[in-house]
Amino acid sequence: MVTEHEKFLSDNDIKYILAQFVDIHGVAKTKSVPAHCLNDVVEKGAGFAGFAVWGMGMEPHGPDFMARGDLSTLSVVPWQPGYARIVCDGYVNDQPYPYDSRVVLKRQLEKLDARGWTLNSGLEPEFCLFRRAEDGSIVPVDETDTLTKPCYDYKGLSRARTFLENLTESLQEVGFDVYQIDHEDANGQFEINYTYSDALTSADRFTFVRMAAGEIADDLGMVCSFMPKPFSDKTGNGMHFHLSITDEEGNNLFNDDSDKNGMGLSETAYHFLGGILHHARAICAFAAPTVNSYKRLVVGGAASGATWAPAYICYGDNNRSAMVRVPYGRLEFRLADSGCNPYLMHAALVAAGMDGIERKLDPGEPKNINLYALSREELREEGIDILPQNLNEALDELEADTTLTGLIGEEVCSEFIKIKRMEWLEFSRHVSDWELKHYVDFF
Repeated sequence: MVTEHEKFLSDNDIKYILAQFVDIHGVAKTKSVPAHCLNDVVEKGAGFAGFAVWGMGMEPHGPDFMARGDLSTLSVVPWQPGYARIVCDGYVNDQPYPYDSRVVLKRQLEKLDARGWTLNSGLEPEFCLFRRAEDGSIVPVDETDTLTKPCYDYKGLSRARTFLENLTESLQEVGFDVYQIDHEDANGQFEINYTYSDALTSADRFTFVRMAAGEIADDLGMVCSFMPKPFSDKTGNGMHFHLSITDEEGNNLFNDDSDKNGMGLSETAYHFLGGILHHARAICAFAAPTVNSYKRLVVGGAASGATWAPAYICYGDNNRSAMVRVPYGRLEFRLADSGCNPYLMHAALVAAGMDGIERKLDPGEPKNINLYALSREELREEGIDILPQNLNEALDELEADTTLTGLIGEEVCSEFIKIKRMEWLEFSRHVSDWELKHYVDFF
């Protein structure tokens, strides 16, 4: 008897399956497996040398990292005919592996499952379309995209339509409900929006978005970049997380129309928010995980002349200068950038939020003012703390927040900190063009 999945492979003329997981950076890793080996991938897993992958906590003499496929994620790869993709969980010695990002998130979601709750998240990834100039530098792929304020510009959107249509149609083919695409605030920058889903599916889908966008762009001679801050004088690539929790009947537990603040938030939502704000400086390491991320999270005037990135630990009603905006009845976490690992980011939010619920943490009063316009002294008077201003500072905060690291998992947090310290050290020792221009004949 032909199984449902065998029929899927036959109907779609699938010859190979990409057994896919992510490294600690959130970068997709795969093996190509002949289609008739699907059951092996699901039952035993595709074998990888874990030492060859960032953040797996392994040495050359360690056991194999086995990527076991989750059949619910099996889908075609529209831009790669004859291929399917299956998202995998990491196993070592026949046990779920605590260094694997998807395993880390699933363990956090068990806390919600025990209560009959589901965390829903809607992600809003931003990215830039570039081409490489003759000198090797990157420039916007559309040479006419030069407006000082290009956000929502028709011409910029229209001239990128071949890529955007290919990407949208590829996502729609595998079940994404894409409902809008727009030109964002920087030249060559775009955002694609699709309907929210449960947190695990959201993380799987964002990984697929980056895979699709990168390969479709490459086929068109472009570079699709999710780098947080490609240019100092242009806005960066953020990725806002819209969050809510539903019960088994589908009721939004974050919604309460009697909210005295008029934001439609329940007591549960306020406590979840309280946990996020309480652990914000540590969470920042996952939300802004690269050296480059902190060129986006600036206090005071931005080199771009405008910024949508939050540097301030507070929340507000429709306040886009706050770390958390409240669109009514849900939370919008605005700190994360498009370079984050979506599994670890979700895991950190669940760990912090559930800590807030269990300890009934109070987020304080909302701040419905333009925080970008406040001085350091005015921020102190408002009781508003500032997010870390570089990666090393964020790692210090994560390392010091033993409550959060204990909740997420000591293994993966220690590995993350170790690898990111290496990144910071490498950056710190690099001699940049700026330094040469300023110091080579200064003295």
